[in-house]
Amino acid sequence: MAITRKNDNGDEIISDINVTPFVDVSLVLLIIFMVTATYIIAQSIPVDLPEAATGESVVTTLAITITENGDMYLDGVKTDKATLTRTVGQAHSQNEDLRVVIAADKKVTHGAVVSVIDLVRKLGVSKFAINIDSDDKDH
Repeated sequence: MAITRKNDNGDEIISDINVTPFVDVSLVLLIIFMVTATYIIAQSIPVDLPEAATGESVVTTLAITITENGDMYLDGVKTDKATLTRTVGQAHSQNEDLRVVIAADKKVTHGAVVSVIDLVRKLGVSKFAINIDSDDKDH
């Protein structure tokens, strides 16, 4: 509560600022953000990415994921090579500066990853990256 003093003429003077409403609103907003954060988090496909000491982040336009059992996903949606070829081709025709990030489980064979890289390059996409987990243990 605010501290008030009375003058001889009866006017009240507030000498402190009441921060209780501010704290109440801040806590309510914090609770709202905590509750809604679970709905905001994007669905992800669980893969065990290999680690590397060097790497950089890129702006992802298309994300291709290969799971341990060889399933392919394009932007989180399960797909096959024909659909992947069609979708990447359409995206590249609309955006010549298309970027593709390939994430493959570390148990996926090298040939499967090279096959996807080859498919992307045949469609004219020259800007692609391989997604890794950063290995900062040595630094």
